[in-house]
Amino acid sequence: MNTDTPAPTKSRGNSLPVIIVMTMVIAVVTMLFLGRDPLNDIFINPLINALVFLNIFTGGNFGLSIILFTILLRIVTIPFTIRQLESTKAMQAAQPEMQALQKKYKDPKRRQEEMVKLYREHNINPLGCFMPMLIQMAVFIALYRALAHLVGGSPESLVGLSQRLYPFEVFQSQIPLNQEFLWMNMGEPDTTFILPLIVGASTYLQQRMVITPNASPQQQQQQQMMSWLLPMMLVFFTLNLPAGVGVYWVVSNVFSLFASYYVYGRRIMTWRQLLPIPPPAEAPAATGKDTARESDIVVEATEVESESEPEVPAQTETRPRHGKRRGKRKKRR
Repeated sequence: MNTDTPAPTKSRGNSLPVIIVMTMVIAVVTMLFLGRDPLNDIFINPLINALVFLNIFTGGNFGLSIILFTILLRIVTIPFTIRQLESTKAMQAAQPEMQALQKKYKDPKRRQEEMVKLYREHNINPLGCFMPMLIQMAVFIALYRALAHLVGGSPESLVGLSQRLYPFEVFQSQIPLNQEFLWMNMGEPDTTFILPLIVGASTYLQQRMVITPNASPQQQQQQQMMSWLLPMMLVFFTLNLPAGVGVYWVVSNVFSLFASYYVYGRRIMTWRQLLPIPPPAEAPAATGKDTARESDIVVEATEVESESEPEVPAQTETRPRHGKRRGKRKKRR
């Protein structure tokens, strides 16, 4: 009788993203039923008030408020981020087994069943891999909409902003906001290309940190394409969006780099691993014709060397003369 019991799975941790998604769906449906705008009531207005409230602690520096908000948001979502990275790492470690299952089972239904078993054995949660990404993209969109209301300079936009703020003096007293931060205006795109390049470089490093080392050639090609495509897309977006969105993305990428280093360790060590430099091509094996040709070249080279060397006169061997005298002495005796 087999008494081995399967390892317990992290069902509670795996079901947490599902619970959060279901809660958000219920909240959105409730808002729509009450005739409210769920995007404004759940995302944009709370984000506007949070940024205005943090502006009190940063001395009226709106750029620092965005940085502080991003750090606090990533600290709150750190369990999802670590779970995502650990699940991705487990999926990378199970790549050989996944490839073996794909070759072994041709039936899609049976192959899917075996994949589910493999996910359970390695505690892989595919939904957990996408949860932090969904949160980050939702904040990205909401921040863009919030900045459009926060940094408006016209009297009409200031009146609209005051209507979105909570009815407390501590919030109303922060209007209008100081939009200048370093060389940028948080409400306008950065025309110096410095911030977009920083966004692209940090996104590229973050993508290279989570790349699968033992993937198939097709997967490696896809990962290589995504490691360049996503940074270029974000560079284009940053050139056309308010600089505050780019600041948020840079701080979020730096936080993701530290989290990836914590889970994966030091993966990027050389420029060859960091940049897509092709490996040096190996010399092809020499054929019979090439070998014969090389031998002819060597023979010709030796002949040329022998012709170029000066001739040295042969040295004649001189024998001592006393040998003949000894012979004559013997005859005389």
